[in-house]
Amino acid sequence: MKQETYDKIVKNKAQSNKAFAVLIDPDKINDALLLKTIAIALEAKVDFFFVGGSLVVTNTLDHIVAIIKQHCAIPVILFPGSPDQITPKADALLYLSLISGRNPELLIGQHVISAPFVKQSGLEIIPVGYMLINGGTPTTVSYISNTNPIPANKNDIATCTAMAGEMLGLKLIYMDAGSGAQHAIPTEMIQQVAKNIQIPLVVGGGITTPEKALANCVAGADIIVVGNAIEKDPSLIKAIANAIHSLNK
Repeated sequence: MKQETYDKIVKNKAQSNKAFAVLIDPDKINDALLLKTIAIALEAKVDFFFVGGSLVVTNTLDHIVAIIKQHCAIPVILFPGSPDQITPKADALLYLSLISGRNPELLIGQHVISAPFVKQSGLEIIPVGYMLINGGTPTTVSYISNTNPIPANKNDIATCTAMAGEMLGLKLIYMDAGSGAQHAIPTEMIQQVAKNIQIPLVVGGGITTPEKALANCVAGADIIVVGNAIEKDPSLIKAIANAIHSLNK
């Protein structure tokens, strides 16, 4: 099974280089805005595009990924909120197991249903331990998943959850405060989790400024994901990318 995208992530981590992923929600973008975002991302040397959302109600996923692939070579990684958010036109798929919750459908149930199609898609599959962290307000993902996020002051719970995910064989840990979070994940929690796992750590949700992105990287995040803030102001892409990449050799 191919793992070019994952190998790139691991190589970045081994070299202590930080990466930036721009999150594209198919429900919140049109062609003109997408083309503008791609142009800015190319200039800013964005590392990845994540594509997906908690509740995709439009039928544009295929179209959006095709446009990105047509206009740039930035890897496109699917970040699906449900099994039907899949297109073989992408480079890789984050195969999410919601390890912070206790909903069996999101731990294994939906994976059983989607497995045949996912295998046939030819996508690079990256098994991910997905952890929701309380960002100060109810989010779409917490509502749709019917799970409670980990409290933002419970560093030990987050750390033990991430450790369990790694020992179960998952290849990434993704800590997410959710789209539109009032607060980013505390740097103390990121730092403690990062110190106790060896696999790459992805952090997203509530990151609205270059300063927050930089602080999360310093705390131990390997990939920073920003979506909601960029939807409101695409010009933030360059400033956030510069902050993240300033730590690289």
